[in-house]
This record gives sequence, structure tokens and C-alpha cells, in this order.
Amino acid sequence: MAQLPAAAIPITRSAAAGAGPQRWTIRQSLVRSGFRFSEETAMTPERKARLLATLNRRQPDLTLIAEQVHKSRNIAALVRNCDAVGIARMHVVAPKEGYRDYSGTALGCDRWVRRCVHADIDAAVAAVQAQGMKVYAAHFSDRARDYREVDYRAPCAVLMGAEKEGLSPRAAELADEHIIIPMMGMVSSFNVSTAAGIILVEAQHQRLQAGLYEQPRLSQEEITRTLFEWGQRDVARFCRERGLAYPPLTADGEIIDAPGWYAAVRDGAAPSRVWEDELL
Repeated sequence: MAQLPAAAIPITRSAAAGAGPQRWTIRQSLVRSGFRFSEETAMTPERKARLLATLNRRQPDLTLIAEQVHKSRNIAALVRNCDAVGIARMHVVAPKEGYRDYSGTALGCDRWVRRCVHADIDAAVAAVQAQGMKVYAAHFSDRARDYREVDYRAPCAVLMGAEKEGLSPRAAELADEHIIIPMMGMVSSFNVSTAAGIILVEAQHQRLQAGLYEQPRLSQEEITRTLFEWGQRDVARFCRERGLAYPPLTADGEIIDAPGWYAAVRDGAAPSRVWEDELL
């Protein structure tokens, strides 16, 4: 692993207002290394409490699959829908022209929802089925049911198709159930993000009635990792871009020994990691 420049060696213990000393020293050191930071919000106790409350409502067995949705504003709106109902991770099947990230529309919601990018629908469906999820595909067919008639309390993934074309024949074949939103006018369907929002609100309603939002459902490891990524996003990005494992963390996502970890990074001794196709 390449060592960082000697100019990055000095590490001070001074703290900036609103930031702990270890967080500030690691930030200073990475800046000296040439790493560019975006603007971050100081992690106040109130903000950390809000993040933890959000994580305690996350639903690890509810997700959404977007098959070749190519308009960035629709992907952004789907991410926003996922965050709104407590989905921690969504799946994206890259369109033919490739997956493009977006800006603006989701108003920052992309940072709260992991996006797993897959090359094809088989890989996406296999990923959720490996977690014991049924796949409910928004698709008009002879076996389609009203979207309110299926059970969203069970582990499940909602599968949405591309603009205009809808689901591919392969996606429809792989789905466990087909669901539709009854339409009362001249148009045959809602926009993909609107339809997803309607279906996900029904899923949220059923899960609220079942009490699934009342107790934390993520593992402590996932909570710790996510608090670190949300609270110190740029350090997490630094690790991912350089193929580094995250530093040792406290239960609430703080780096245990920031100067010691940075010294290991500088000397090329920090543990490495190959990060999966998951956008931060």
C-alpha cells in the first residue's frame, strides 16, 4: 500500500469549535495529505440522537429494486422515498448507458440510503432473495393483484421498472408476485417514483400496524458503521477511495484512536479492504 507524503506527518491535538479533538486532527492530517473535504455538519449531541433514532426505525428486510431507471431525477426521488419509509439499502440495476449519480433532487437523501448497483436483474433479485425476501413487481399481467392485497410485513422487495418500457420480461418472470395500482383515468400508470411512493407508504402502514418500527432492527455493527459514515462521511469516503478498512470505532461511530490510525495510514500499515458495489 502506498505511503502518504511526509508533509502529512504532523498531528496536533487542538480542536475546532463544535468538533472533537480526534476528529479535527484526522481532518487536518488528511487535508495535509491532499484529500479534499466537502462541507460537513458538526456532530452535536442533538444531531447524533436524531441519527440514532432514524437508525432505530430502519427496516433491514424491506427494500426497493429499480430496474434500469435511467433518469437521474427519478433515481433521486426513489432514494428519497426509501429514506422516508425507513429503507436502509436500495438496489439499482444499471441502465444500458450506465449508472449516473445525481444532485439536487433528493435534497441530500442519497447520503442516508445505501445504493447497491447490479449489472443485471438476476443479480439484484438474487441479492434480495439471499436475504429471504419476496419480490413484489409493479407490473400489469394476468396474475397482478391490487398493491394493497400483498403482505409487506414479511421480508420483501418492491421491484420497479424503467420509464416507458416498465419491467423487462426477465424481471417479471423472476418476481414472486405482480402488483398494480388501480387507475381511474385515461393514463395507464403513475410516474415510476410516484408509484413507488404509493406502494412504499402501504408497506409502511402495514409495518406500523405490526409494530415493526417500535424496536431497533439493525445489528449493533450496522448501527456503528452507519453512524460513522453519516457523521464522518469524508473520512469514510477517504477509506473507500483508497481501499482501506474503516478504523476501529466506538459503539456510537467515533474513531477510537484517530492519531494512531492516521499514523498507520501514513506508514502504509492500515488494514485494507475491497469495497463492494455499494455507493456511499
